[in-house]
Amino acid sequence: MPHKTTYTKIAAKIIFITMFVTLAAAYLYGEYMKKDAIANLAHVDAKKTSMLVFEALYSAMQRGWNKDDLEEIISRLNRVDSHMKVNVYRSEIVANLFGEIQKDKMARESNPEVAKAIKGEEVLNISDVELIEYYYPVVAKENCLKCHVNAQKGDILGVIDISYPVENLKVPLSEMINFFILFIIMFSIVVYLSIFIELKQYVIKPIKNFSNLIKNITASQDMRKRIEVNENIEEIDAIKDVFNSMLDSIEHQFYYDVLTGLENRRRLTERLEERHNIFLMIINIDSFQEINDLYGEPAGDLILKEFAQFLKGIMPKQEGLYRLHSDEFAHICSSGMDLNEFRLFASLLSEKISQKSFKIDDKSEVSLSATMGISYGSEMLLVNADIALKRAKKTKKNFLIYDNSMAMMKEYEKNFDWTKRLKKAIEEDKIVPVFQPIVDTKTQEIVKYEALMRMVDDQGLYIAPIHFLELAKKNKLYHQLTKIMIQKTFEKFESLPYFVSINISVEDILNKEIYHYILKTLEASAIGNQIVFEIIESEGIENFDQVLEFINDVKHYGAKISIDDFGTGYSNFEYLMKLKVDYIKIDGSMIKNIDSDKNAQMITASIVSFAKNMNIKTVAEFVHSKNVFDKIKELEVDYSQGYYFGEPTDTITPFSL
Repeated sequence: MPHKTTYTKIAAKIIFITMFVTLAAAYLYGEYMKKDAIANLAHVDAKKTSMLVFEALYSAMQRGWNKDDLEEIISRLNRVDSHMKVNVYRSEIVANLFGEIQKDKMARESNPEVAKAIKGEEVLNISDVELIEYYYPVVAKENCLKCHVNAQKGDILGVIDISYPVENLKVPLSEMINFFILFIIMFSIVVYLSIFIELKQYVIKPIKNFSNLIKNITASQDMRKRIEVNENIEEIDAIKDVFNSMLDSIEHQFYYDVLTGLENRRRLTERLEERHNIFLMIINIDSFQEINDLYGEPAGDLILKEFAQFLKGIMPKQEGLYRLHSDEFAHICSSGMDLNEFRLFASLLSEKISQKSFKIDDKSEVSLSATMGISYGSEMLLVNADIALKRAKKTKKNFLIYDNSMAMMKEYEKNFDWTKRLKKAIEEDKIVPVFQPIVDTKTQEIVKYEALMRMVDDQGLYIAPIHFLELAKKNKLYHQLTKIMIQKTFEKFESLPYFVSINISVEDILNKEIYHYILKTLEASAIGNQIVFEIIESEGIENFDQVLEFINDVKHYGAKISIDDFGTGYSNFEYLMKLKVDYIKIDGSMIKNIDSDKNAQMITASIVSFAKNMNIKTVAEFVHSKNVFDKIKELEVDYSQGYYFGEPTDTITPFSL
């Protein structure tokens, strides 16, 4: 197991490293400063001192002092600082004029540094980084030639030799200030880098990795995943343990029933998604609500817990037992039983449940019975077992195994229920039209509406005809719905200045009762010229003569004809020409994505071009956004309809963008 560290140790490590690196940097820079002072500053310092010595000697010579006097000056200079030594050596030019001094001659001949200086070279020697020796050549200037008549300007008149210890070196204040400024900058950089590197390595990176792992678990929505980290940090390890413990708790709440401790419906659903060939049994306690009502919910909960333990004792240990909700449990069997064996097992289970007594308290106990629905295979197991359970309840069977006939029965029951609802809606006058505005594409003004059928449920909500229209046709209620829509739409628009479209099918046209009802209503009304009959084109138009006769008859009263959903189904330009329609409503499946679908744009453009040549107006439905509307406008569709302009309502109000 790798050694773990802590953030306390990391912080101490950062401080130690920072201090060490900073002190090392200060020491190295101090050494550099020292060498730089010796190598650079010493030269400047020694030169200034030499020039001062020269000026002192020159001043004395101007007063006519002789060489003995000059020696006295040099001697006094050497007494100023016991650590500093000053020597002056005259060149051969001066010796020829004023007389030789033996000391000077020996220095010129035996001291190579003096010899270099006599030639005009400044010489700086630093011995063992302790002593500075500087040889300063005195160069003849214009005013020197007054006394040194044998010399020329630029000749070397002598050498001033100065030596003193390194510690006597004078360092400028600005250099020291710069040193401290640079030191502070270096210190700040080192601290920042140390903290940044260490924090990134031991804090930011581990936390980022930890965060990414949490995001992955959240994105997968898999409660079984856990965080695994390889960071050798105790705090991160502790957070990992806490988080995983939290996930354990959440998983238990997510997948387990609180009351019985059994796995729940969610876990069962995941197990079924594995699609193994298994048996699924749903076990429902009969009339359990009566026990709750009679003994109270605490007693009911106690019985449910005891019932769950009873089932666990009967079921094979390796198989799954689940609580779905309230009084319903489920069992999965994948141990290789065949259908007959599982049927026998279900019969035995039903018998054992009925023989078992469940205690409520020390004085009371109850007997239970259960109904079971069973399915097998790998798909739709939960749905099919539930269908089998409901069928068993209805037929008073202890259990039933799902077969396909039950699904047909369920569909029949559903249809029967909708038929009853539809008949009730007709009887109670709950079939109503709602109206959606249709605008002129150029002006965006409402010019007409489309009447759409709705059923009003017991809560006052609208139910779209997709749920009941086909069933109405099967049960011969469809034409009653058509009559209701025509009657209520005519009544609504008697006092309104708008056109209104009413949907009718070819089946309506071919029905004599509806045919005559439409003509009779047009004849009795004064708004025939406001009515547009939209023929549902997707059903096909095969009986051209009868349809054409209907069109001619309604046009006699000023009504107009529109073909609905043009562009799908039996779209045919040839019969369109024969029927002499006034409007084409372009199918919504092409309009809804027309702002991005090039094929839809091309087809719509073709329809619009054909319609213009035939003097037929075009209507685009499903206009749900500004982008779609802009494209419709660009393609020169005459009218637009959709939620962008208004949804269907039972009231008619002016529209404005």
